[in-house]
Amino acid sequence: MFTAADASTAGVTRGRLSARDLDAPFRGVRVRRDTDGAAPDGEDTPDEIARRNILGRVRAHALVLPPHAFYTGTTALAIHGLPFPDADAAASADLDVAVPAPHRALRRTGITAVQITPMLVHTTVRAGLPVATPASAWAMLAREHTIRDLVVIGDAIIRVPRDGWGRRLPDARHAGPENLAAAVAAGRRCGIAKLRAALPLLRTGSMSPLETDWRLSLIGTGLPEPELDVEVRAPDGRLLGISDGAFVAHRVAVEIEGDHHRTSRRQWVRDLEKYSDYANLGWDVVRLSAAHIRHDPSRGVALVRAALARRGWHA
Repeated sequence: MFTAADASTAGVTRGRLSARDLDAPFRGVRVRRDTDGAAPDGEDTPDEIARRNILGRVRAHALVLPPHAFYTGTTALAIHGLPFPDADAAASADLDVAVPAPHRALRRTGITAVQITPMLVHTTVRAGLPVATPASAWAMLAREHTIRDLVVIGDAIIRVPRDGWGRRLPDARHAGPENLAAAVAAGRRCGIAKLRAALPLLRTGSMSPLETDWRLSLIGTGLPEPELDVEVRAPDGRLLGISDGAFVAHRVAVEIEGDHHRTSRRQWVRDLEKYSDYANLGWDVVRLSAAHIRHDPSRGVALVRAALARRGWHA
């Protein structure tokens, strides 16, 4: 990929720049048509497909990005590796570009451009791309997204990841809760009421959007709030497993199982061992799928309520 300006400087004619083997995804950019482009892997998630699509367009557009501009919105989510509220919509949406006032936001095909007050945004560089920080990108999403979307993305930003041995890596998270709080406190902006409503709903232990949706589904049900990302250990301190949620006082663990729990034999065997270990320690395990959370949340709530009741809990 290259800019038309660079090509012209090198002596390439206008006719060559208009040839059929070149695409013009953005004004001033040329990309060779890829007739042998690889199809998405059948196991790719919608988020992975959308992220690859967006980053491909970003790499082309970055060639003509003004020096004062930066990426924001769902484009920033792709650059930071954060989940999308709607992956299909994100994959087909324009790229989101912002400029600090007093610079003017230029309208271009394939680009949604906005102007923002400088005090309301912080920027960084990731993979060579100027982009709003995760906290600033989150706050700017409030213009068009719901409180639920803001909680899902906010949870992903502040979650503390773990390494392959199950050790927490607090320094590897995108930002802390205090950074999101600072973004809300920076000043009035579009969607400020939604940001203020979302902020107290954020938790650091939700490891996926599905887990956040499960946690939100419990609000207003009368059930206690679960602990998240809970380590279950044997009496000798050996780590038996890490559960998505748990009501530790009642020894009820909740596992949010994506499709890989069904399709991966290794995961299936690991689950059998884990739940056997839990049972030997007197834990009750509630296993929930996306259907229990997004399609019939009342059923998922009922399963958790029944498990807690078996352990002596009552409202």
